[in-house]
Amino acid sequence: MELFDEGLHSGVNLALNVEKVVYREKTDLQDLMIFENSQFGRVMSLDGAVQTTEKDEFIYHEMFVHVPVLAHGKVSRALIIGGGDGGAARQLMKYKNIAVTMVDIDRTVVELSKKYMPSVSGGAFDDPRLNLIIADGCKFVQETDEKWDVIIIDSTDPHGPGEVLYTQEFYADCKGCLSSGGIIITQNGVPFVQESELRTSYDRLSNLFKDVSFYLAAIPSYVGGVMAYGWATDEQDHRKVSLSRLVERYVEAGIATDYYTPEVHLAAFALPLHIQKMLTRED
Repeated sequence: MELFDEGLHSGVNLALNVEKVVYREKTDLQDLMIFENSQFGRVMSLDGAVQTTEKDEFIYHEMFVHVPVLAHGKVSRALIIGGGDGGAARQLMKYKNIAVTMVDIDRTVVELSKKYMPSVSGGAFDDPRLNLIIADGCKFVQETDEKWDVIIIDSTDPHGPGEVLYTQEFYADCKGCLSSGGIIITQNGVPFVQESELRTSYDRLSNLFKDVSFYLAAIPSYVGGVMAYGWATDEQDHRKVSLSRLVERYVEAGIATDYYTPEVHLAAFALPLHIQKMLTRED
């Protein structure tokens, strides 16, 4: 049996049995493979790194979307940069009154996700409220005049095509696309094995926003422990929303979730001491 051996982090490997290769092709931009695994279902990898799996994607995408949307409370327009598997779009489509723009650089990822992992997007690509744009996300935020209440940067790790989505310039351009009180959420990897990425994003976002922090979720297919989501906004009250208010918004939205709860929402911002030290350590 073939073994998928992810060596994304030096000295730390994730090994998954490949029951069946469903699809593999090296595109102009990325080496993409979709395979079946007995524990995780279908797995999508890009350049040898796991991006999403059928069995645990709900954790990643629910926390990506529902934390900022319910913290904000009045989201009507959301922008996704990346997210070609459609998982973030699917979670946003659960809200009746949110229009979504999604910008991804690689149409191949979108089309293959729709064909081979349709449960991840759950029909989001067919929803008329979703405006899918195949383009470079960096150029898009530089050039657009539109504004969004929440911007979700669902990028790959800061290597190869995804590296530009972690720069100070990109974050500044994203801020220019935010409506008043808007929130930016970033994918910031696993702090235990990606401390430098966490600290770099924290420093860059802190130069631009009044309230910058991270919140955590445990994604089984991401090696190294809990994953961090970057949080950046100029509205400092968003992170102080009470449990009772979050419960009220959650119930009013009428959404169904399998991981997210208002209680998990608040607890996710309680950073372990070793991660707090990463953010305050003197270089």
